[in-house]
Amino acid sequence: MNCSSVIKKLWCVHKQLILLLTPLIFLPLLFTLPEKEGKCLYVVLLMATFWCTEALPLAVTAMLPVCLFPTLGILPSKKVCPQYFLETNFLFLSGLIMASSIEEWGLHRRIALKVLGIVGVKPAWLILGMMMTSSFLSMWLSNTATTAMMLPIANAILESLFGDLETLKEKFFYSFPGQSSVKLHSLPLVASEKQSLSAENGADVTDSSDLWSADELQSESRYQLNVWKGFLICIPYAASIGGTATLTGTAPNLILIGQLKSYFPDCDVINFGSWFAFAFPLMLLFLFMGWLWISFLYGGLNTRLCFKTNDRRSQAEARARALILEDYRRLGPIKFAEGAISFFFVLFAVLLFTRDPKFVTGWSVLFKKGYVSDAVTGVIIVSILFFFPSEKPSLRWWSDPEAPKRPYVPLLSWKKAQDSVPWNIILLLGGGFAMAKACEESGLASWMGGHLQPMAQVPPAAAVMLITAFLACFTEFASNTATIIIFLPVIAEMALGASVNPLYFMIPATVGCSYAFMLPVSTPPNSIAFASGHLMVKDMVKTGIVMNILGVLSVALAMNTWGVAMFDLNTYPDWCAKKISCAFRTNITCK
Repeated sequence: MNCSSVIKKLWCVHKQLILLLTPLIFLPLLFTLPEKEGKCLYVVLLMATFWCTEALPLAVTAMLPVCLFPTLGILPSKKVCPQYFLETNFLFLSGLIMASSIEEWGLHRRIALKVLGIVGVKPAWLILGMMMTSSFLSMWLSNTATTAMMLPIANAILESLFGDLETLKEKFFYSFPGQSSVKLHSLPLVASEKQSLSAENGADVTDSSDLWSADELQSESRYQLNVWKGFLICIPYAASIGGTATLTGTAPNLILIGQLKSYFPDCDVINFGSWFAFAFPLMLLFLFMGWLWISFLYGGLNTRLCFKTNDRRSQAEARARALILEDYRRLGPIKFAEGAISFFFVLFAVLLFTRDPKFVTGWSVLFKKGYVSDAVTGVIIVSILFFFPSEKPSLRWWSDPEAPKRPYVPLLSWKKAQDSVPWNIILLLGGGFAMAKACEESGLASWMGGHLQPMAQVPPAAAVMLITAFLACFTEFASNTATIIIFLPVIAEMALGASVNPLYFMIPATVGCSYAFMLPVSTPPNSIAFASGHLMVKDMVKTGIVMNILGVLSVALAMNTWGVAMFDLNTYPDWCAKKISCAFRTNITCK
């Protein structure tokens, strides 16, 4: 048997080998480190390896603390199990249920088409419209659902602008005699999308490419192919950026708030409103910079943005605009259910923003202090969705014997909510909170902090950029949720060791985990866009490496300007001092 055959066979069982060998490799930690700290580090590294390699499903790895922490004597099960459904999980669950109701009645589609109709149809403006819509929807829906919905819409618009993708590629390779074209597949449309986005308006388009010279044809085809790439790549990037703007937008944000409550119980600085006030301007800044870069790279930025012309491109743009307007017209007037969902969605957002925004007095002062949280607000609103009618109520229905006797249908059914909620992510959040609790109670966090003292010599502003860049690169190869679970406790202890406000390091780390742009495997949205077959890995690397740099610079700017003012990052907070005082007293007692 040759070497390549052995390697292939080993790869076939590599997950099983990881499961068997990893516990043995880390076994010396149990005997070389202090007892409790060593056991906790053993479990943390075991889970980190399984998460990064996906040797076990992520949710299954997240449940390991339930059996390992009690059996190794790190934490009793009565302290581990409650971590799997903290109030942070309820906030996340309420956000997911609200998102499923928006998808159920197609409100997200109406929003997308309306925005695209407003921004215009020149490629750069359409890319901006796609990015704005994707980022806004991603603040409330999952990044994956947003990307899966927006890509077919983008594909239909591109076909009305440039025609079929395969024909476009044939035109591009027409001027290269003897060069074989690589077979790529255009992004397939789902049946429902085909029906609703049928290009009837562009069906009679006459192909005028035969009037062009070979050089003109090659140049125009290259331009169109580049614009197509720009459209496909901007949507997953915007979805990842948009998810950072709200606490419920992406899992790492919720892990931050959960671990803050675990590590620093007296820290009440971050909630839905204060996070949005910080992260939304950061999202807008990064989105604008990302739009400039993608439009520049893929041919959308030119003089046609500002001047009206009457050429072939303008005619194609007119057809695309007609397609968008026609598709929006087919949606008809806003239905009662869409209006009701819009009302509850706005109410959901407003109540979360105004509960305790920090810069003004919120409505939570009407209740006993500390009793009403964001989770309470979210659950109240989404509970209404399960009994509020989806059709306009009428008193005449009771008195009219001829009225149709249809069963009562609420805005959302539990079956739909149950099918839409990614329960594996909720388990993943719980596993992260259980790990953080064990790190704190076992003393591992303090032990690691003591070994990170040399990092205190790095200037805090430089440390912010290094932390953001490191986690943005690490999460290219690992789940962003798993990444932040692993590193956030270490970063918190690093900040305490350097006598820096922990938020100054923890916020950039959290945001940086969502900035994975370079590889198709980095995030599910990237994978969906790459599956179109039109993007190549080098396209994502070339675009993503600059996006990562822009993201690091944007976070550094935000943290050192309005972040400092909002969270008072230049001072060492009292809730940190209390934490250190409690840890010191515990240490003395143990001795």
